Amino acid sequence: MVDSSQIRLAADIGGTFTDVVLQTPQGRLTRKVLTTPAAPEEGVMSGIGLVIEDAGLRFPDVTVFVHGTTLATNAIIERRGARTALIGTQGFRDILEIGTESRFNQYDLMLQKPSPLVPRDLRFTVPERMDARGTVQLPLDEAAVMALVPQLRDAGVESIAVAFLHAYANPAHERRVQALLQEAMPDITISISSDVCPEIREYERTSTTVANAYVQPLMAGYLGRLREALDAKGFGGALYLVTSGGGLTALEAARQFPVRLVESGPAGGAIFAAQCAERLAENRVLSFDMGGTTAKVCLIEDGEPASSRFFEVDRTARFMKGSGLPLRIPVIEMVEIGAGGGSIAHLDAMKRVVVGPESASSVPGPACYGLGGTRPAVTDADVMLGLIRPENFAGGSIQLQPDRSAEALLTDIGTPLGLSAEMSAHAVYEIVCENMASAARVHAAERGAVIGDHTMIAFGGAAPLHAARVAEKLGIRRLVIPSNAGVGSAVGFLAAPVSFELVRSFPMRLDDSFNSAEVSALLDDMTQAAHSMVQDDARTETLHIRRAAFMRYVGQGHEIIVTLPDGAISSDHLSALRDAFEAEYARQFARVIPHAAVEILNWSVSVSTTPRKYPPFKAAPALHDAVSADIRKLFDGATGTHVALPVYERMDMGPGSRVPGPALIAEKETTTYVSSRYTAHLDGSGNIILDMKDAV
Repeated sequence: MVDSSQIRLAADIGGTFTDVVLQTPQGRLTRKVLTTPAAPEEGVMSGIGLVIEDAGLRFPDVTVFVHGTTLATNAIIERRGARTALIGTQGFRDILEIGTESRFNQYDLMLQKPSPLVPRDLRFTVPERMDARGTVQLPLDEAAVMALVPQLRDAGVESIAVAFLHAYANPAHERRVQALLQEAMPDITISISSDVCPEIREYERTSTTVANAYVQPLMAGYLGRLREALDAKGFGGALYLVTSGGGLTALEAARQFPVRLVESGPAGGAIFAAQCAERLAENRVLSFDMGGTTAKVCLIEDGEPASSRFFEVDRTARFMKGSGLPLRIPVIEMVEIGAGGGSIAHLDAMKRVVVGPESASSVPGPACYGLGGTRPAVTDADVMLGLIRPENFAGGSIQLQPDRSAEALLTDIGTPLGLSAEMSAHAVYEIVCENMASAARVHAAERGAVIGDHTMIAFGGAAPLHAARVAEKLGIRRLVIPSNAGVGSAVGFLAAPVSFELVRSFPMRLDDSFNSAEVSALLDDMTQAAHSMVQDDARTETLHIRRAAFMRYVGQGHEIIVTLPDGAISSDHLSALRDAFEAEYARQFARVIPHAAVEILNWSVSVSTTPRKYPPFKAAPALHDAVSADIRKLFDGATGTHVALPVYERMDMGPGSRVPGPALIAEKETTTYVSSRYTAHLDGSGNIILDMKDAV
C-alpha cells in the first residue's frame, strides 16, 4: 500500500520549460516539458501526468502539491495584464508618473522610464483626505465614487486599484470605496493599498497595489483552471503557491495578493541553493540559476539568502536601480537578467554581438527545436559548440537539429561579421557568460561581498553548461552542481515553509515619546492577522513567530531591519534596540552617528512553519578516474579548432568518480561542462564538485 503521507509534488513554470518533481518514499522523480504559454495549466498537467505515471501512482496518491510560476512577472513585463483603473486622492492623479521625482541616470537626456501599468485616462480621483496619523481631514465623497461607475464600465475596466493618501494609517475610506464598487460592479476585482501594502511611501504603495490589481484577474483565472484540472483528476491534497519571499501560501491568499507571486520561481531556486549550502556546510555561497529565459544570481550567507522588502520589475536600464516599477513585497534579493537558453543573440547598430533580453521561449523556441524559430539563441550556440548532445536534450523529449542552429547563427551573426557558424557560437557563449558574470559582480558589490571568496552552486537547465566559464571570469575556485540541478527551483519548493509576512507603518521614536501600549497592541493585531493566514494550512505543524522593526536615524530615507525580542515591547527594551540598530548600521556603513535620534518606521510580523531540514551531504570516498562513455568534438574558440571532449554519464558514475576537464557530464535534465581549468568529482551524495586546478 502506498504511503501517501510522503508523496509530495512540485511544479515550476518557466518561460521555456515547466519542471515537475515528485518526491516519494522510494526517491525523487523529475520531468521537464515545454511550457504552454496560451494555457500554462496544460503544460503543468502534462508534466504531472508523466511523472506520476513514471512512479506508478495516481493523482489521489499525492497529498501535497507546491507550485511556483513566473506568470505574474511575465504579464507585467509583456503588458498582458487586465485593463486596470486607479482611484486616488483628489490632486494625486499622477503619482505613477511623478514617482519619487528622482532620475536613475542623472545625465541621460533621453532617459526612458517604464510605462505605468495604468494609462492616464484610466486614473481617477475623488475628494477625501487622511493625515499621517490617520485623522480624517476631508470626509470621503461617496457620490463622487458612485459617479465613476459608468465611466469605469464604459472604459471596459476589468480590475481596480484604490490607493489613497495615508491609507496605511487609516484604511476606512479605502474600505468604503471597495464596498461601494463591489456592490455596483460585482464582477470587477478590487485591490486596496491598505490590504496589499499598508506602508508609508505613497509611490511605492500605489505601484504595488496597481501591480496586484493588474495581474489579479489573470492569476485568479489561471489558478481557478488549475484547481479544476486537479479536481478532475481526483487530487484531494493540499495546494500551495510559492511566494517571492520563499514561503508557501494557500490558493485563496494567492488569489487575493498575486503580486506576492512575482518572483516565486526564482525564490524556489534560492531556497534550493540555501538548502545545499547548509548540507555542504558552506557559509558563503553564490547561487547561480540559469533556465530557458533568465539567469538569477543570489548571495547566501550563513545558510540564508539575502532578503528585502523592495523589488523592481521591468527595468528599462539593466542593473540600474530606479529604472523599474517598484514593488514593496517580501522578496529574496537577487539580480535577474535576460540570459537563458532561449535568449536571442543578434547584432546591434555597431555590429556588436548582443544576447537577450528577448527570448525565444518555448514558442517558437530556439532554431534547433525545429518548431518555427529562425533566430539564434544561446541553446543554438551550445549545440554548435558541441556542448549539447542533440539526441538527448531534455531527456530525449526534444530532438535538436544542429543544421538549423548553424543556419540561424550564420544568417544573423556569422555572415555580417565574416565568421563561421562555430566562431559565431563561441562569440554568443562568451557574451552570455560575461553578462552573467557582470550581474554577479554588481550584486556582490551592492552587498559588500568579495565574490571570489564564495562557492558557486549552479542549477537550472542551462546553468551547468555555463557555470565553469562564469566562475572562471569571477575567480571562483569551487563549484557545486547538485543532484537534480536541472529542476532545482522545483526541488526547492518542497523545502519551503508555509508562511506569511505582514508589514505596517507606525512611526515611533526611541525616546521618552515611545508608547509601549500602542506598539504592543499593533504587534498583537499583526500577529493575529498573520497567524490567521497560515494556521489552516499549517495543519498540525508548530508555528514560529518572527518580529522585526525597520529602523533609521531620524531624517534618513532608508531603514535597517532589526529583530525584535519575544513578548511585549516596553521602554526597558529601547537601549537594546538602539544597540542592535547601531551594530547593524556599523556593519553596513562602518560608522554610527553618535547621539542622533533613532526611530522605527515600519513593523513586521512573520508567521511560519519550521523549514524542512535535510542531513548533510556525504563526503566523497577515495577518488578514482571515471570511464568515459563517448567522445564528442568541442569547438575551442581560443584556437579556432575542434578538440576531443570525453563524455561521462552521471548515472553511471559512482561516488568518488573523478573527471579532469575539459569534459562533459551528461544526465537526463541537463549537461555539465567541466572546463580545462577545473577537475570534477562526485561526492558521496551524488553532487558534482568542480575544483579549480592549481595551474593550467
